[in-house]
Amino acid sequence: MKNVGKVTVNDVAELAGVSPSTVSRVISNNPKISQETRDKVQKCMEELGYYPNAIARSLARSMTGTIGVIMPTRKEDLFLNPFFPEALRGIVKGASMEGYDLLLSTNTEKSGELNIIKNFIRGSKVDGIILMSSKVNDECVDYLRSVDFPFALIGSTFRFDDKINHVDNDNYMAAYEVTRYLSMIGRKRIAMIGGDEKLTVTQKRIEGYRKALTESNLPFEERLLFTGKFDEETGYRYGTEIAKMVPRPDALIVTDDLIAFGAVKVFRLMNISIPEDMAVASFNNSVLSRYSDTPLTSVDINATALGEGSVKVLVEAIKGVRGKKIIIPYTIYKRQSTEGKAP
Repeated sequence: MKNVGKVTVNDVAELAGVSPSTVSRVISNNPKISQETRDKVQKCMEELGYYPNAIARSLARSMTGTIGVIMPTRKEDLFLNPFFPEALRGIVKGASMEGYDLLLSTNTEKSGELNIIKNFIRGSKVDGIILMSSKVNDECVDYLRSVDFPFALIGSTFRFDDKINHVDNDNYMAAYEVTRYLSMIGRKRIAMIGGDEKLTVTQKRIEGYRKALTESNLPFEERLLFTGKFDEETGYRYGTEIAKMVPRPDALIVTDDLIAFGAVKVFRLMNISIPEDMAVASFNNSVLSRYSDTPLTSVDINATALGEGSVKVLVEAIKGVRGKKIIIPYTIYKRQSTEGKAP
């Protein structure tokens, strides 16, 4: 297969047995092209790894005035985790201010994001795409880069890339500050429950946690680090393991309020007092943290601002500007779950 950057319309036309102008009409979604021809040309484009860059695409068709949003593939993440509705609220606000409509992905199958993206692009349905999460090795980012299609990322990548438009918090520093805070109030064995280890947000928070332990002269113990899904069940399962440890940790950092809610439920059932026996700090500052029986110390990452910012950097990408970045400030709200004295 030829490299994407070296494949031309003529190459696609030759393989498909059609004229270059027919390929161009397929790209521009011309209604006069039969479905059979359209399918054949798109199959050849896929085989050659070809898709027109953003400039060629904008010349081939009119702008749609629509932004595509790639939602989580697991419906549980979308409907149960407070982060996504808040981020989506910001996206809606930002799109309205910029004069764009939204097209939300609806596929809930695993590994479905890339197929959705290809469908959005090939069907000329959107002018740009927002990815609501980022993985360490993200095939969606790689694909969008390869075809030079405008996109924006809520989150960031580990590799240095000055061509990606993204909006994020400083997740490394947020986790670092929370861990240092717990050490300064006297906690000596600090455990952590992270989210999906494939996500960059999880990796960055783990890095900050480890760095803060080192600077606090506290040991990093592999057995005190847990990763899993961003759901209550993960918190309940790992909370049970933590509660049974001997010696037991005296503090817990959780990278999402929903996970923390599950862990706290276990601690109550096992008569572990918060914060006397176990200080708990979390992320997202959702309604779960503010109004739980024991209000949780939590990091407000300002999900609404992240969503709104993603639209701003996407609009820049649509204009051809690459490498735009926005860092949204976070705030640590200290509440009852950590404010008691260490045992």
